[in-house]
Order: sequence, then structure tokens, then C-alpha cells
Amino acid sequence: MTTPALTDPDWINGTLTAARPQAVAALLRYFRDLDTAEEAFQEACLRALRTWPANGPPRDPAAWLILVGRNAALDGVRKRAKHDPLPPDDQLSDLDDAEAPLAERLDNSHYRDDVLRLLFICCHPELPATQQIALALRIVSGLTVKEIARAFLVSEAAMEQRITRAKGRIARADVPFEAPGPVERAERLGTVAAMVYLVFNEGYSAGGEPSRAGLCDDAIRLGRLLLRLFPTEPEIMGLVALMLLQHARAVARFDADGRAILLDRQDRAKWDRERIAEGLALIDKAMRHRRPGAYQIQAAVAGLHARAATPEETDWAQIDALYAALEYLQPSPVVTLNRAVAVSKVKGAEAALAMIEPLAPQLSGYFHFFGARGAFLLELGRHQEARSAFDRAIALANTPAEAEHIRAQIDLIQSQA
Repeated sequence: MTTPALTDPDWINGTLTAARPQAVAALLRYFRDLDTAEEAFQEACLRALRTWPANGPPRDPAAWLILVGRNAALDGVRKRAKHDPLPPDDQLSDLDDAEAPLAERLDNSHYRDDVLRLLFICCHPELPATQQIALALRIVSGLTVKEIARAFLVSEAAMEQRITRAKGRIARADVPFEAPGPVERAERLGTVAAMVYLVFNEGYSAGGEPSRAGLCDDAIRLGRLLLRLFPTEPEIMGLVALMLLQHARAVARFDADGRAILLDRQDRAKWDRERIAEGLALIDKAMRHRRPGAYQIQAAVAGLHARAATPEETDWAQIDALYAALEYLQPSPVVTLNRAVAVSKVKGAEAALAMIEPLAPQLSGYFHFFGARGAFLLELGRHQEARSAFDRAIALANTPAEAEHIRAQIDLIQSQA
């Protein structure tokens, strides 16, 4: 008898998302073509959606997807050659472990090596950095073009073109489908780390949506793989620490109705102390290398929040100083926007507002800019301007939770009117 939870659409979608890196990596190793590997995986997912609700999922979903995806791609070759088609779908999943050894023989590699190979191929130096990250987000993590475009603050059309060009460039360059050597890995590491953190942010900003909820865990898993490969690299320590510390607050970030809870109003008893302890230990270890980097600084900021037993104990002056260092190391309007929040705590809302006003042209399509601007204006009693900023934020909200949080701010304005 099939367990209902295991045939629930959300569970199946989550399982397909979690299996994607391993399955696509194995299919790429077999077919040595990005488009073919991606199409084979998509076909396997379609078959899973048809057969798993009725038959139940296999014990090893990733192995099943590798096997079925491989057979689906080979079936296309057979049909073009007028050979026999695939057997029926109901013969492809018998709920035993037969898929696992078959898939292992097909790709002849462990999960760790396959996924890292895929990451480094997507981040090949033949590609511009923006194309590397976009391609990795699409191929490895399965983010939609819309989601990737949102992460890069560009249009969907521009991102679609960027990803298409990246695939074409890899094909024309005859990129070897093998893991690079130690020197090349080190050169590509920064791009791979950026891709992993973008995956994490996509999950973190999803507001608990089932289809994206697992991305934070996926990114942390990829980060751990990188850390095992580069155990003495302080920036990878910082990256993993940053993700652990941010994800430690996951349970406390939303109420029972899915509304966002700001950091200073979260129930800190719900924070995951095990993740916090691991993250803080990684920060301390990274700092001993005396090679500061952007991830280490951001992790240090998250660490200061994690160490504060109450909101009042937060060392906002130190957070301001850390963001100032990050601005110097990695200038970005988003970094300045984040620093402005700390400035508002140390110097007041007027100083923070003055800091972000010049960012308006660059962040005209960014939800958090208008949310922060509205909050500063509200604190200054400029209610009409705050309402206008909040209205713009709602129009740019990426999730229902973000929109609901801003509506709560508007309700506050109305109550004060």
C-alpha cells in the first residue's frame, strides 16, 4: 500500500528537485552534452509524475531518474534509427533497488565527483562569469529563467539569451567533460561559490514555498562538498558558515499564517543552536587564516546576530563596521542597502535614508530597497512617502510572504493616521 505522504505532489516535486544535481551530472557524464542531459532529466521527471502517484516512488529516486532519463534519451536515438522503443512506463519502476546498481554502472562515479564535475563544467573559463553562474543555476539547480533573472536584476529575455549563449559556447569550445585539475579548480572556485550562494538565496527568499524550500539545504550540501575538496580555503569556510547561520533562523522567520517575522521580533528560542554552533566554529577557523573575504565578513555579521541573546544586545556598530569593510572589498548597491539598516540603528533613520537615496536608479526593481526606504520614512513620520514606497514594494514582491509583510506596514500607517 502506498504511503500518501510519498505520493503527495509537493513531496514528489521536492524529491525531483533534490535529485536533480546527481541525476543531471550522471546524465551529462554519459551523454557529454548539456542539452541532452537536461532533456533526459526532464523526460524522466515527466515519467515520475505519471507513475509515482500510482505505483509509489522508488527507493532510490536519483538512481531511477538516471536510468529512466538515459533510456529516454537512447530511445530517441533508437527511434531515429528505427529501433525498438522503450518498454512501458509501468515496467520502469518496480519499487526495488534494481535501479541503484544499474545507475552506478552507468555513470561509474560517486555523487560527490559527479556534482563537482558538473559545477566546474558550468563554470568553465571559456564563459564570462555572468554566464557561468546563470548556466550553473539553470542546469545544476533547475531554477527557472525568471528566478535567475530576478537574482541578477535583469529581464527574463536577457537571461534566456545569456543561458542559450553559454550552452552554445561550451558546445563550440569542445569543453572536456571531466573534472579539472587542482589549479583549474582553484581558479573556478569563486564562481562556483557564488553560484552556490545564489541557490541558497533563492531558497531563503522563497518564504517557505514548497517548490523552493529545499534549495537552502541543497546549497549547504554543495557548500560542504566544496569544503571537503578545499578544506583550508577560508572563503569556503565563510560561505558554509554564512548559510548555516542564516538557515538556523528558518523556523522563526514566518508565523503560522506564513507572514514574515523581522529579525528583532523572532523567537530566538526557535533558532537552531546546532547550526549556529557549527557556523560560529567555521567563522573562528576561517579568521585564523587572516585572509578576509566577502563570505567571511557576511558570516561575521550573521554571527553577531546569532550571538545576541536579545535584539537589544546586537552590536550594530560592529555590524556597520563590517558592512563598511564589505563595501570596500565588494562594492554593491545591495551591500550599501544592508549597511543602511545598521546605520539606522546607530545613527538614526535620517542618516540611513540619505545613504540609500542615491541607490534608487540601480535598485528601481528591487523589492528590499522600497521596503527599507518605506521603513525609514515611516520611522521619520513621513507617512505619505512611506505609503508610496510600500506600494512599490508590494508590486515588486517575489513571494506572498513579502507582500503580506509590507501590507502590515501599510496597516500601521493607517492606524497612525
